[in-house]
Amino acid sequence: MKKTQGIIQYIFIIVGAVMASFSVALILLPNDAIDYGTAGVAIIISKLTGLSLSLCVAVVFIPFILAGFVVLGKKFTIKAAVGSLCYTLGLYFFEEIPFELNTEHFLAVAFGGAILGAGLSLILRNGGCIDGSEILANIIVKKLSDKTGRNYSMTPVLLIFNALVYATVFAVIDVTAALLSLLVYVVATAIIDHYTDHFEAIKQVTIITQDPDNIIADIKKQLNKTCTIMDSRGAIAGENNTLICYISYFELPVMKDIISSHPGSFSTVSTIDEILR
Repeated sequence: MKKTQGIIQYIFIIVGAVMASFSVALILLPNDAIDYGTAGVAIIISKLTGLSLSLCVAVVFIPFILAGFVVLGKKFTIKAAVGSLCYTLGLYFFEEIPFELNTEHFLAVAFGGAILGAGLSLILRNGGCIDGSEILANIIVKKLSDKTGRNYSMTPVLLIFNALVYATVFAVIDVTAALLSLLVYVVATAIIDHYTDHFEAIKQVTIITQDPDNIIADIKKQLNKTCTIMDSRGAIAGENNTLICYISYFELPVMKDIISSHPGSFSTVSTIDEILR
């Protein structure tokens, strides 16, 4: 069952990567808009140098994939690598297809941004990632959390990174491309937020269990996180403990594996906009 679920996750990651590459190569770029994040960086390099877009994407992505492997672990990196590879191959394939969406740039970009957002949502919901900026934000947040013991949102890092990308588009390409690209970002992130419940925000995992010590030990070992423990009582199960842990969206697959390895535990996940101290 677990193996089948893993295969399905990879299938969705591949489908999402193909959707994203289709949108970028055949809708956004022909209508003077670009993707955001490190894909946007690769597109800028391709436009300025005349090099193949798929080659530029591969060159830009590889350092982030390697950094993710070192800091974030093997499981996350494999899914990120599969998604990035399929995205790159998709760009290579779609670049050779003569296609033009004959409509207003605004409509084309809105439609392309929606397809891009849907594709990225599939990838993110299944534990994958095809953008180096998300890996970078994840690494920065993890390092800060490990050093300070506090939880941080990825939002500021992603906003700063993408602001730099759009400022570069504005400076070296033109104003129209920058504004259309910003529209892509707004549409795509709206779709992603709807289907992933703000993936860049902090996640609160509430676990009700009768095996708190072993779960806490696994969380500490695999995620380097701690928990708040509360006594609780179920109408049927009787005495148990409620554990509360704060993690990032990309740590959720590991948390799910931990919880599933302890039968009888019940958990919920909610989005936290801010933690006050």
